[in-house]
Amino acid sequence: MTERDQDSTRERLRGRRRFLAGLGAAGIGGLAGCTGLLGEDGSAGNGNGSGNETSASEAGFGEFRGSGPLAEDREELQGTRIADLPDLSGELTIYLGGGEGGLYRDLLARFQEIYPDFTVNPRESGTADAANTIISEGDATPADVFWSVDAGSLSAVANEGLTASLPSEVVDPVPEEFHPDDAWVGTAGRARAVPYNTNELSADDVPDTVMDFPETEGMASAMGWAPTYGAFQAFVTAMRLIEGEDATRQWLQDMVDAGVTEYNNEFLVSNAVADGELNAGFANHYYALRVQASRPDAPLDLAFTSGDAGALINVAGAAVLGASENTDLANNFLRHLLSAEAQEFFATRTYAYPMVEGIPPVGGLPSIDELNPPSIDLSELSDLQPTLELMREVGVL
Repeated sequence: MTERDQDSTRERLRGRRRFLAGLGAAGIGGLAGCTGLLGEDGSAGNGNGSGNETSASEAGFGEFRGSGPLAEDREELQGTRIADLPDLSGELTIYLGGGEGGLYRDLLARFQEIYPDFTVNPRESGTADAANTIISEGDATPADVFWSVDAGSLSAVANEGLTASLPSEVVDPVPEEFHPDDAWVGTAGRARAVPYNTNELSADDVPDTVMDFPETEGMASAMGWAPTYGAFQAFVTAMRLIEGEDATRQWLQDMVDAGVTEYNNEFLVSNAVADGELNAGFANHYYALRVQASRPDAPLDLAFTSGDAGALINVAGAAVLGASENTDLANNFLRHLLSAEAQEFFATRTYAYPMVEGIPPVGGLPSIDELNPPSIDLSELSDLQPTLELMREVGVL
């Protein structure tokens, strides 16, 4: 990227940074999308079958969409509709790594309501545990699908040669970087971001690169992070791959020396920023939305860095296991996860970035195309052990 392009990107992002504050109390308060269940009327949710463009007010999206102001006025959504896909019929064993507080289970339940002949046997655990179980089971695994909230765990399984190559009808709607080698496909995205307290900082106070944070006045001495959290470790892994081990070690040490505060997870980091305990922190983008859902007047906003590990876009995704005897059904299931209705579910209930064109993110978030993530193969995020050793060496873990 040229210096002129970088300057243009920075200016565009500065214009997008205050998206939460711009919504105001009326624009984001009362969100139920984080915890709401699926549709109450049990209807199948099929639309007009055009597959290209449909009004959000038509039957179908209402049974998948979250409630609250962020889910309103989402018209002219595009994408493949569930009605355009073959019916789901048969039985799948799905290893579910993570699950966004049960919301993924809700989506599975909705599919089973739509298709009475479709049965899911979910096995739930943490992302690393699920991946390690599949790797341990090898070709004897009973799993047909591995659906995980973390690209690193998907890549770990793929690197063992345990995933089937996905057909073009599954992966084509998704940007290439989110289906590396067609071994798995992204279903929902999350961007690294910097939640900051608007009473203490402005968007211009937040550096464009995380490497500058330790030396930036008002940042490192009042920053928070969650080093035991998987998303943070993926971020450090990306930094190690981009900047090198020595620079990453020095950055971690500089942040520790500057007095960064540790929290158990990034939702707590975002709450601490809103409380004024911190000026800023490191977190996935959707945690700020979740804080604002219950605290619409909180002095909280998001900034995005540019082109570095702090701008990493990670994904939840799904893979079909090579040992599965239900490959056709499993591939069809993945197509359902990428349907317009399911993508609207992820956007308005988990606040994730949709993976297909035609379904916009919520809350005035910049689109993935407007962000400037680093050029990194997400499959490399599975190389976590050197990151953990580095963090232990510095004393972060």
